[in-house]
Amino acid sequence: MKKSYSSFLLLVFTIAGFAQIPSGYYNTATATGYTLKTQLYNIIKDHTNNGYAGLYTTYQTSDVDNFYENDGTVLDMYSENPSGKDPYNYSTGTTQRCGNYSVEGDCYNREHIIPQSVFNEQSPMVADAHFITPTDGKVNGMRSNYPHGVVNAPTYTSKNGGKLGPNSTSGYSGTVFEPINDFKGDIARMYFYFATRYENTVSGYSYAMFDGSSNKVFTTVFLNILLQWNAQDPVSAREIARNNAIYARQNNRNPYIDHPEYVNQIWGGGTSPSGDTQAPTIPTSLASTSKTAVSIALSWTASTDNVNVTGYDVYANNVLKTTVSGSTATLTGLTASTNYSIYVKAKDAAGNTSSASTTIAVTTDSSGTGGAATELLFSEYIEGSGNNKALEIANNTGSAVNLSIYTLKKQTNGAGAWSTGLALTGTLSSGGKYVLVNSSISSTCFSTSAANISTTATELAFNGNDAVGLFKNGVLIDMIGTFSGGTANFAADVTLRRKATVTSPSTTFNLTSQWDSYTSDTCNNLASKKAKVSKEETVTATDEILIYPNPSKGNFTIGFPNSTEHYSVEILSFSGQKVFEKRNNTDSEIAVQHLAAGIYIIKIATEAKTVYKKIIIN
Repeated sequence: MKKSYSSFLLLVFTIAGFAQIPSGYYNTATATGYTLKTQLYNIIKDHTNNGYAGLYTTYQTSDVDNFYENDGTVLDMYSENPSGKDPYNYSTGTTQRCGNYSVEGDCYNREHIIPQSVFNEQSPMVADAHFITPTDGKVNGMRSNYPHGVVNAPTYTSKNGGKLGPNSTSGYSGTVFEPINDFKGDIARMYFYFATRYENTVSGYSYAMFDGSSNKVFTTVFLNILLQWNAQDPVSAREIARNNAIYARQNNRNPYIDHPEYVNQIWGGGTSPSGDTQAPTIPTSLASTSKTAVSIALSWTASTDNVNVTGYDVYANNVLKTTVSGSTATLTGLTASTNYSIYVKAKDAAGNTSSASTTIAVTTDSSGTGGAATELLFSEYIEGSGNNKALEIANNTGSAVNLSIYTLKKQTNGAGAWSTGLALTGTLSSGGKYVLVNSSISSTCFSTSAANISTTATELAFNGNDAVGLFKNGVLIDMIGTFSGGTANFAADVTLRRKATVTSPSTTFNLTSQWDSYTSDTCNNLASKKAKVSKEETVTATDEILIYPNPSKGNFTIGFPNSTEHYSVEILSFSGQKVFEKRNNTDSEIAVQHLAAGIYIIKIATEAKTVYKKIIIN
């Protein structure tokens, strides 16, 4: 399948942006067993209800195929073919939704993994995207209200291999639906989420998989199935991306995606396939790959495990800073000119944790040395008289940035949900400024013709108590104001400019440490270094250049029509880190035995063109 340059960058940006858990989110989850489950319930309850129709809006960021074909279509667990071409595809807009269907591929609708009849179609369950996914209408209809289970003698098989038939495990012989192996863990963790989020009502639900309790929730036969699926299909990059996208809409998370070990800490793991008690090996070769005054980028050699490594906890000065799924991480929000002692621990789905890696000492740069920013950020904010409203976004990353994955959102009067969002467009060059103004702004303040976007949209009609957020792939990365901060003004009749010492965006607003304040209608600095925003350039990855074998076990061959052609090759991890480079090369074979298993992006540049390919290293 042909892919575009922008698709590959979106893939890299998506994975890099979805590696972080909000700081402190699980601080109160300290117990084990069902007490831990109750602690998690108190963390994730009272989520924002966007309504049943709002699910289709959520799916535009939560269920997009940036992981298999990478074609931006709907990622449907009931039709996705992870190892080849999908039998059919759906677009993410309003097209191809349905209530009527006769065969697979007619249209898609909303699949409640726990059927809505179980909870009598009541809110907020009926619209909770964490367990409601877009799926083909026909397969959804065949699954009906049946439980999920194990099928050896199917009466129906979908085009991607999903099966309907009698459950084959001891203890229940009724009809069940079995998804393909690649999504069994996803579905199991949706069940565990439901059992936790609705702990206060689940004991009253009648369903073949439920035992009528609020703690265990599941009958033994189905709990064993879910534990097995959770262990055999660990958390994927797709799940992490989906969890973050839904969090941006609902303001709650699936804890079993963020912390897979919680499953066995609550329900036990003795019934999973291995009764896993073996910890992963210790991560090795921990190193700092780059740093700024406020961030440190890290990489290490991946651990191994008898079942599967599900993640890594990264500590700085003995404090857990982040949890990631791959073997790279970036610590942000650090202090300039400060020494940090850093180590990493690996963990598996059963909650087993390795010993700490070797500790390395890294000192952040001084604020004066700066260094390139790692992300876009707000650089100026004008909340002046009348409609004098403007925002400026700066690109100090050192590279051009594709803006199509960024949106601007606003919360009104310190309460309620984020607005639908105002999409940014084009490509912002390095050092450039992107300016958005209210189209009714006074000409004495700023000329609308000099803005990248001039609009009366709600996002540019903010007041001094309206939080404004910059989102990347649906995830909040920078914010002016405090979300749900109430009606009190934080910045009314004022111009704010980001301090020069701030080189990274922040989802926590601090007026004193992050911003310089100026009197109302101070507009003279806006867009002072505005750069041209170009249209997005697309370079297709043609089939003229081949990568084989793919997947590869360490060495692969790049095949050109002209075998003597000189070329350069770079390999990028999903975090965007360059892990291999070779220039002015004519050899066709590339040796990469040092790379950890995973999916990588290959950039191949010749005199005539540059193409991007995806490769899987086993």
